[in-house]
Parts: sequence; structure tokens; C-alpha cells
Amino acid sequence: MATTTFGRRGAAEPARPKGRHRGSLVALLYLSPWLVGFSVFFGYPLIATVYFSFQRYDMFTLEPVGWLNYRYFLQDEAAWTSIRNTLWLVVVMVPLRVLFGLGVAQLVTKLKAGTGFFRTVFYLPSLVPLVAGTLGFVYLLNPGTGPVAAILSAIGLPSPDWFGDPAWAKPGLTLLALWSVGDLMVIFLAALLDVPKQLYEAAALDGAGAWRQFFHITLPVIRPVLMFAAVTGVIQTLQYFTQAMVAARVASGGTDSAGSVFVPGYPDQSTLTFPEWLFHQGFRDFAMGYACVLAVILFVVSMVFTLFLLRQFRGLEEEA
Repeated sequence: MATTTFGRRGAAEPARPKGRHRGSLVALLYLSPWLVGFSVFFGYPLIATVYFSFQRYDMFTLEPVGWLNYRYFLQDEAAWTSIRNTLWLVVVMVPLRVLFGLGVAQLVTKLKAGTGFFRTVFYLPSLVPLVAGTLGFVYLLNPGTGPVAAILSAIGLPSPDWFGDPAWAKPGLTLLALWSVGDLMVIFLAALLDVPKQLYEAAALDGAGAWRQFFHITLPVIRPVLMFAAVTGVIQTLQYFTQAMVAARVASGGTDSAGSVFVPGYPDQSTLTFPEWLFHQGFRDFAMGYACVLAVILFVVSMVFTLFLLRQFRGLEEEA
């Protein structure tokens, strides 16, 4: 028989089960690895970054400066240039990668023979390390000695100075991103193969062509995968660093040898991304306090972009 307790007014109240607290402790025990990891690798670094953003910190001394670092950011022309370059990559590179990856996946699903071979061919570039892939791509597009320039010259077409001309530097990085689109291709390929064939058969019986089937069947079914690709693509592009740094360094001939000076963003700051400027401020100029300001801004912008995209996709799902 269940026991009860009586309050001042004599009302009977059920006693709390003794196992409830034990269950909560067991749940916390199972969650403890995640809680510890979250606190150590995310919570503490985030709090420390916000704290150091209000300091003049050169890795050795701390001096409180209030909002001075944030006010300096508003006047930092290089920071605003890096923001414009990064937004260009987000607006241009991310949609092109999603569309190109979806198109390649759609093409592979339509092949009658050699499907495994073409899957491997399109996926292999995404396995190449970022530095090695960027070095190879800069060599291929070199207007003087690269094979792409030689092919274009043989057919009478000019070859632009991809990573030496400010007007072509970001398009060159975009081509590099499209070349390594195999990771998205595999994700889209799995989503396309999961679309029920009965829907296509019913649409074909109703007279729907390939384009109508694609827009009214394929896209609605794979919409969650499109959302995943868009959100992760935006986050990765906001953190775009390695390819831009390596391409600029190779194209400019800069090295890390003694006495050499490398200005990030070659040519003419056209490849200067926000994470690259953050790295330069923190680990080249040792202005760690100001670098923390840039890190806080990058975190906030990434969160805003992610929430905006999730809200837009959720609205599309509700309308559907």
C-alpha cells in the first residue's frame, strides 16, 4: 500500500518515490563524460575568450582596457575587408558547393554502368589533405607553368592569373571547393537513393516530367539533407582558413624563413578571411586580447547564421 503524508490542512499527498533521486544521480553519472567535455573544451574556453577580450593581453601580461578592443575593431579596415571576403565566400561558395554536389549525386544515380568507379573518382579529392590539395591546385592553375594554362593556350584561350589577380583569387578558391565536393556528393547520393521509387512511378503515370519530379518529389524529400549541407557549409566557410592561407603564401612566394615577411590575403587582401586575420592578430602580432574580440564576433555571427538558416528551413517545412 502506498504511503501518504499529510499537510497542515490534512490533505493527503503522495510521497515521492525514493528511487527518483537515485535515478537522477544515475542519469548525471551517464552524462558526466559529456558534461565534463563540454565544460572543459567549450564552456571554459568561451568564458576565457570573453574575459580576455576586455584585456590587453600579449601572452605574458594582462591589462584591463574595457571596451577599447571592441572600439578598435570598428576602426580596423583589414578586419572589415576580411568580413567582406568571408561573406563573399558564404554567399557564393556555399550555394555553388551544394548545387554542384547535388548535381553530381543526381548524375551518378542516373548512370547505368560504372557507378562505383565514378563514385570513387568524385569522392577521392575530398580525401586529399587541405594543404596538399591547395598546393596541387595552385600549381594546376599557375598561368605560367600550370597544365590548365597550357591547355587553354593550345586552344587559343587566355588563362587568368587565378591566385595573382585580386579579381580571380576568390573564384579560384571556389573552384578548389568545387573540386573537393565529394563529401557532399556522398551525402546527397545516400539521400537520393532513399527517395521512394513509388513516388516517381506515380508522378510519371500522371504525366510529370523529369524537372517536375525533381522539384515536387526529390527536393521535398531530401530537404533535411539540404538543410544539413547548408548549415554545415556556412559554419565551415565562416571558419575558412587553411586553403586561403596556403594559396596566398604559395602564390606570393612567401616563406617562414628568417627575415621574410608574409602579408596575409595576397593578392591585395583579396583572400584575407576573418579567421586568417584572427590568427594573424593572435599568433603573429601577439595581440591576443584583440584576437579574442574577433573570436567572440565569429562565434556570435556563426550562431546567428545557423539560427537564421534553421528558422528558414523550418518555415519551409511548415508551408509544405
